[in-house]
Amino acid sequence: MVTRIELPRLRALLDAGAQLIEVLPAAEYADQHLPGAHNIPLKTISPHTAAGLDRARPIIVYCWDGL
Repeated sequence: MVTRIELPRLRALLDAGAQLIEVLPAAEYADQHLPGAHNIPLKTISPHTAAGLDRARPIIVYCWDGL
């Protein structure tokens, strides 16, 4: 399920313990990312790379797509 959220809702979710994941390639993540975001490049997402995520907490996935 994909849900677009605006900044106030993002802040509320993060304050409540949500995990923030950027899915752009590592070089783009290193260049610029939101504070507190973790990087799991989209092309590498697998059960192994996502194993460190806490399934009990919401997960917010984002990328910069120019929209």
